[in-house]
Amino acid sequence: MKKFSSAIAMSLVLAAGSAAAGNRDYIYVVGSSTVYPFATVVAERFGKSSKFKTPKIESTGSGGGMKLFCQGVGVRHPDITNASRRMKKSELEKCRANGVKEVIEVKVGYDGIAIANSRKAPRFNLSRKDIFLALAKDVPDPGNPESGKLVPNPYSTWNEVNPALPAFEIEVLGPPPTSGTRDAFAELAMEGGCKQFAWIKQIKNDSGKARKAGDKQLAKQLKSEYKAICHGVREDGKYIEAGENDNLIVQKLEANPKALGVFGYSYLEQNEDQIQGSLVDGVAPEFERIANGDYPVSRPLYMYVKKAHVGKIPGIKAFLAEFTSDRAWGDEGYLVDKGLIPMPVEERKKFHQAATQLIPMQL
Repeated sequence: MKKFSSAIAMSLVLAAGSAAAGNRDYIYVVGSSTVYPFATVVAERFGKSSKFKTPKIESTGSGGGMKLFCQGVGVRHPDITNASRRMKKSELEKCRANGVKEVIEVKVGYDGIAIANSRKAPRFNLSRKDIFLALAKDVPDPGNPESGKLVPNPYSTWNEVNPALPAFEIEVLGPPPTSGTRDAFAELAMEGGCKQFAWIKQIKNDSGKARKAGDKQLAKQLKSEYKAICHGVREDGKYIEAGENDNLIVQKLEANPKALGVFGYSYLEQNEDQIQGSLVDGVAPEFERIANGDYPVSRPLYMYVKKAHVGKIPGIKAFLAEFTSDRAWGDEGYLVDKGLIPMPVEERKKFHQAATQLIPMQL
């Protein structure tokens, strides 16, 4: 009899748990560590000023967030994912295959990727070519860079890459492959330096020619080869994956003044008493220089919303309205105080409309 009663009790507990899980009354957000501080500020204000609960925000990285977001529809899955890069076509296809048929894309602003170090050390003035040569897994043969030959990265110190740089050991703390910051850093900084070698750039050009000629297999092969060269990061300890916690990178830079760290501009601004952003191609990572496009390592930030969850999870429409309001993301908005670079007015109008009218994205 006791065993029977215990079984009934356990069933009731499980049933209660299932009921609770089936009636989630808060918004669940995952994704980019760069967008995380902005989303957190909006969530806190939203929780205090509205009738809805404060949304739950998790920093999983852009790639990790996309994976969770696209797993399906229902309260077990996130309602929103933040991203420091645009959703890929393959990710949208995976979403749709798993029943996430309509996804709303909202660009929330812009951000610069800072390559920073401690104020206790000299400020770096890097070119994108310097960044590529310091961090790529394989680099053009230093003896004959235009020979078309790659060698495992031989550079140990910054002044070996460029005599004008300090004689510090190359040590860069940065995000892992699941991070949108890592994707953008590879595309904007490393590839920006990589394609300055004419023979490497030609691989990309040849890929485009093959695609136009209808040779999809060759185009794909050349594109893959080009990306492997330009985006491949060395694995010999010179680049250190520091996880999705950008605050931890800041702490490590303070402890090791000779190291550099890679993270979003907002973290640089919030910690400018401790760290300084390197110049990239002679341009400092400053608000105005990012906003006007002068800073070469800058990118847009996004959030993606599951339309099927609107009306099922309380507060999503109201949260989107708050996030896309002028008081939040406008030129004088509270997110600007946190380091967000606002979009031009017309662009804000476009994405405010997409968010408030729940217009699904096309990719």
